Amino acid sequence: MTLREVRIGDRRISDDTDAYVIAEIGHNHEGSLHRAEEMFRQAAAAGANAAKLQKRDNRSLFTKAMYDEPYTGRNSFGPTYGRHREALEFGRAEYLHLAGVAAELGIDFIATAFDQPSVDFLVDVDLPAIKIASADVTNTPLLAYAAKADKPLVLSTGGATTDEVRRACDTILPLNPNLALLQCTAVYPAAPADLNLSVITTYRAEYPHTVIGFSGHDLGPELSWIAYALGARVIEKHFTLDHSRPGSDHHFSLDAPQLAALTAGLRRTHEALGEPVKRCGDSEAKAVRKMGKKLVAARDLPAGHVVTEQDVACKSPGDGMKPYQLDEVLGRVLRVDLAEDTGFGPELLAEPAGAVVGANRGAH
Repeated sequence: MTLREVRIGDRRISDDTDAYVIAEIGHNHEGSLHRAEEMFRQAAAAGANAAKLQKRDNRSLFTKAMYDEPYTGRNSFGPTYGRHREALEFGRAEYLHLAGVAAELGIDFIATAFDQPSVDFLVDVDLPAIKIASADVTNTPLLAYAAKADKPLVLSTGGATTDEVRRACDTILPLNPNLALLQCTAVYPAAPADLNLSVITTYRAEYPHTVIGFSGHDLGPELSWIAYALGARVIEKHFTLDHSRPGSDHHFSLDAPQLAALTAGLRRTHEALGEPVKRCGDSEAKAVRKMGKKLVAARDLPAGHVVTEQDVACKSPGDGMKPYQLDEVLGRVLRVDLAEDTGFGPELLAEPAGAVVGANRGAH
């Protein structure tokens, strides 16, 4: 029975599924609905399962001083930090439009809620899941509020300690078991040494009923494939159409070809991992026959002969009795003549006269 599972929209996410890939657009749309729609389309074409935005109620989220703080430079979309954020914010009409685009494309549309009014907003527009950013791992009031919204939650854990992650999960899980917990490092971009992908296995061990994932700020797709191999089933990567655009996220985001490489590689990783049961696959049968060994007559043997070790050789092809079945041949009587190199078989062998057969052989 599957221990861990979460559903987002119509998609089931569990250990036996492909990765659920989130293209994190954030505010890389730069406040343009047209650009956001194009990003949805290219994300879907590249194989992403979901496109994600970020939702803030800026007046309630920031102190007045921070809202009014001057914010200039290449990445600014307004003269103050608050005005900058407002310029990038979409409202109900834009969200409903993009929900329709996502439905047309067959991908999910989700968003990060940075505050309680944003949770209410995302519930009102009926997005299929809510993301909570790393910055709010310690924001237990927001975590509890979002958990009660009765939507699947995706929680990133960048910058958090083990105790803080445990506190967050202890807040969410009693209220809402539909959680995906993501290993994340709050470095932009993150070097391989920053990622601590082994935390994925730690999370899997501590939360056996919770889907584990990876939110990566590293450059390129390759380390996400390793994350999947370690057990991450939700993979989130920032997404852009142009690395040179103004904004703090474009430079470490994946572009469309890189996102396509990510999703293709994740599918290959899923195929390569296969099932945790060792068996001889159909594709191996030809090689196993050619290179394997079977038990054959080492010389011509007459009917009625009692088989000894000198009468048996192990030779290819391996299409008969296996060498480990030698004890099933030794001491038996041949029913028929057996030519050299002919394979032994149970039907060709009889017990010697007076022998005790079956499970009682050797009993006194």
